[in-house]
Amino acid sequence: MIDFSADISTLVLPDGRSISEPIDNEDDIRRVLDRVSEAYGFRGFMVLAVPDTGCHSLAAQALMTTWPSDFLRRYDNAGLIDGSPVIQRLRRSTIPFTYDAYQLARRRLDGKGDAAVCVFEYANMPRGVYLPVHDAAGHRAAIAFGGDRSAVSSDELQALNLWAGLVYSRLSEVRTRDRRGPGSLSRREIECLRWAAAGKTTVEMARIMALSEYTVNHYLNRATRKLDSVNRVQTVAKAIRAGLIN
Repeated sequence: MIDFSADISTLVLPDGRSISEPIDNEDDIRRVLDRVSEAYGFRGFMVLAVPDTGCHSLAAQALMTTWPSDFLRRYDNAGLIDGSPVIQRLRRSTIPFTYDAYQLARRRLDGKGDAAVCVFEYANMPRGVYLPVHDAAGHRAAIAFGGDRSAVSSDELQALNLWAGLVYSRLSEVRTRDRRGPGSLSRREIECLRWAAAGKTTVEMARIMALSEYTVNHYLNRATRKLDSVNRVQTVAKAIRAGLIN
């Protein structure tokens, strides 16, 4: 069981470093997960809300990710979520596990094994780990690390599971705090709204900010929820009236 009262700064990465700086917002959490991903030799991470049986889109469940922007699009276009052995396992178990796209392809019963391998190969993430997590309210999610490194050891899996539990606990705290009002817009959310007010498209903003299109949309959607808006135009207008952007 993860000790959610533990301090992330007490954990040590494989290179001997620790995370000593404050973790006050989602950008900080993204940087922590980036450092963990890099330290363990992965190409990227994804924070994923465990989808229920009625969900048919992985992109709709991704809370935060540095996996290639085309990965989620290709995954959903191929209709891979319904027959995914990984998703099925996340729905029924809270035990961390490794994945290998080639082995998983043979376990699919929907004939989409080759398509799944192609998606993971395209992203250069044929192997990795899934680490089930939950918040204090019991909401279930998972943090995945993917890449082309060799399979992780049992000791690495245990260490990554501890990182995942503590980081997700902090993410849940930050997201709960950020839902309290419009004044809690993050720096990235405000930056996205400023570019949106300037007439930039999501593709243009992603290029300017060196982020994926998915990440830009995530920040904009989150700002829309915080400002209780129905679309991007109304969100920008409310932000301007509130003095959050100019």
